[in-house]
Amino acid sequence: MVGSGMSKPSVKQNQLPLPTDAELDILAALWRLGPATVREVHEALGKDSGYTTTLKQMQVMTDKGLVTRSERFRSHVYEAGLPKEQTQSQIVGDLLRRAFEGSAAGLMLGALSAKPASKADLEEIKRMLDEFGKGGGR
Repeated sequence: MVGSGMSKPSVKQNQLPLPTDAELDILAALWRLGPATVREVHEALGKDSGYTTTLKQMQVMTDKGLVTRSERFRSHVYEAGLPKEQTQSQIVGDLLRRAFEGSAAGLMLGALSAKPASKADLEEIKRMLDEFGKGGGR
């Protein structure tokens, strides 16, 4: 990335650490906003913590490779290091291993019992299960 102005993550993307709750909040803001400054992310978070707390957290996230930073028009602009779906998959995989002994059925039942799904969500789940059953899934 020489000359691109992008900061280089200190870890490979396929080995990124799981984000903490606070880091996940920042990633969610970046996924909604797209490339954004610390000020824009801080305002999107709407938290009582100070701007410098958000700045420090985003600097740590840059060091971890969770976000990338570039300089545009004399402002540092941050972007999520991985797409939302890839981060979610990593988090679910970790939860599946740690809390459900690798049982996808257990994870699904746990999710559905924690928060009832709408009729539309259930139809989408059925459609995805049919697709996975036909070999269309991963």
